[in-house]
Amino acid sequence: MASNSSIMYGEDLDQVPLLDNEETLGFGEEDEPKGKLKHPFVTVFHLLFRMAALVVYELCTWVTDGFIGPFILIVLLLSMDFWTVKNITGRIMVGLRWWNYIDDAGQSHWVFEAKKGGLQGRVSPTEVRVFWVALVAFPVIWSVLLLVAVSFLRFKWAMVVVIAVTLSGSNLYGYIRCKIGKSQSITDSFKNVASGLVQRQMLSNVTSMFTRAPPTTGPTTTI
Repeated sequence: MASNSSIMYGEDLDQVPLLDNEETLGFGEEDEPKGKLKHPFVTVFHLLFRMAALVVYELCTWVTDGFIGPFILIVLLLSMDFWTVKNITGRIMVGLRWWNYIDDAGQSHWVFEAKKGGLQGRVSPTEVRVFWVALVAFPVIWSVLLLVAVSFLRFKWAMVVVIAVTLSGSNLYGYIRCKIGKSQSITDSFKNVASGLVQRQMLSNVTSMFTRAPPTTGPTTTI
C-alpha cells in the first residue's frame, strides 16, 4: 500500500497539511513500458506556456513595432507558466510542491514538500527528465537573452527578460529546495527571488516608465 505521507521542510510545519497521495496505481499499470508518459497532458502544459512566451519574445519584433502589447502577452504567458508549474506539474510529475502561507500573526512562512519514498512506478523516467530539463533550461535561456538584450542596449526588452528569469528562477529554486531538503548552501538571496519581491519591483518600474510624464525643455541661451 502506498504511503500518504510526505517530507516537509519549513517553519511551524504542524500548522499546514501534508501533500496528499492523490494518485494510486491501477491494476496492471506496474507492467506498463517505462518510456510511456503517464500524464501526457500535464507534460505538454509543463512546456506549453514557457515555450509560448519564448516564441512570442523572439518573433514579436518581426510582427509589430509596438512594445505594450507583446509585453502584456509575454508576462501573461510567464505568469500562467509560473502558476501551472508551481501548483500542478511539479506535484504530479515528480511529487514535489513548494508553497507559502501566512499565520495568525501575519508572518509569512515558506514550505517545501517532497513525497516520502518518491514516485517509483507512478511516473515514467521520461516525465521526470522532461520536468527537470525544462525547469533548468529555460532560466538559462532567458539569462542568455538578458545578456543579449543588455549588450544591444535594448533595455525595455531586458526588463521583460528580467521578469522571465525571476519567475522561472523562482520555480527552479523552490523545486531544488524540495528535492534536497533543508540546506544552508543556497543563499538567502534566492529566497528573496522565490518570495516574489524582485518581480514586483520590476513590474513597478515598468509601470512607472510608461506613466511618467515626458521632461519639458526650456529655452536655451547661447553666448
